[in-house]
Amino acid sequence: MVIKVFLASSSGSTAIKKKQQDVVGFLEALKVEYTPLDIACNEDNRMWMRENVPSEKKPSNGIPLPPQIFNEEGYCGDYETFFNAKEDNLVYSFLGLDPPPGSKEALQAEKSAVKENGTHVEETSTEENLDKSIEARAGEYEEEEEADEDKEEDDQPVSEEEQDLHSEEEEELRQLEEEDEAEAVEEEEEDDVDETKEDE
Repeated sequence: MVIKVFLASSSGSTAIKKKQQDVVGFLEALKVEYTPLDIACNEDNRMWMRENVPSEKKPSNGIPLPPQIFNEEGYCGDYETFFNAKEDNLVYSFLGLDPPPGSKEALQAEKSAVKENGTHVEETSTEENLDKSIEARAGEYEEEEEADEDKEEDDQPVSEEEQDLHSEEEEELRQLEEEDEAEAVEEEEEDDVDETKEDE
């Protein structure tokens, strides 16, 4: 099974970049193998992502923004659902993967199974320690990421060239989104015309 993460490498949006880094960084901290797929430089990736995000999961304008996460062809979710799964210690379930033995998610699954069978299980200190070490590693990664981002923002003055490049990237992403919106409107208009013809 291949986890696919759809990203926009040239996104001018700080919020999108932060969400992408959060998803990728957490997967790396958990040692989950994934394939990053760029939608900014690859039209096929962008179209595949748009077509395979379920309609009920798309935003009101119909254009899903990165990051979007899939397991092979199966849709897992976007950043918000990933974040919620992370908060609930259900990232492996979210990704459609079996949790590794000793992880918090595996212990939760064991407890649920035990409750259903009507018996009781005691966690061993080894399991607890392993679980804590995984949590600590993920927590340390997040702290390091935040510290690195703050340091980069403080230490590096933004040159005019970088500002121009940033503006160009923002403009490019904005144009892509406008094109997508125009396509969506055009499709809706075509559907309306078809419906009118059918009514006649």
